Amino acid sequence: MNGLTHLDEQGRARMVDIGDKAATARRAQARGQVQCSAPTLDLVRAGRAPKGSVISTAELAGVMAAKRTADLIPLCHPLALSQVDVAIAMDDALPGFSVVATVRTQGRTGVEMEALTAVSVACLTLFDMLKAVDRTMTIGAIRVTAKEGGKSGSWEQA
Repeated sequence: MNGLTHLDEQGRARMVDIGDKAATARRAQARGQVQCSAPTLDLVRAGRAPKGSVISTAELAGVMAAKRTADLIPLCHPLALSQVDVAIAMDDALPGFSVVATVRTQGRTGVEMEALTAVSVACLTLFDMLKAVDRTMTIGAIRVTAKEGGKSGSWEQA
């Protein structure tokens, strides 16, 4: 076909067979951001957001989402994750929030989708928890920034 592994010879979608691949240590990191107004960031910093602990709730939502990635993304393999870490930092330069997710497993396929899902849902949760006070927020710059393990090896970008 055209080299896309999720398509068979007839162009139909299929789950890739990873049964013959060696299990290796895998790690992926993804990043994203939520931009908001400076007063919204100040509200969170002061602990006065109407829906409570915005950052810890969004971090937990990201961890939970990574564990459910195969339920959300068609053809994504369900993986036994050994670690999911989601860290959200307030960033005055945006202004807003920088979100970083790191996911690890010992397996036959990578965890990039799990890291991206964690970041995406953490950003959506921040948006949901703050939309009552700031309708100007934007979510963006979601990307994989590092990958380790597997046949293609390791890489990292800023």
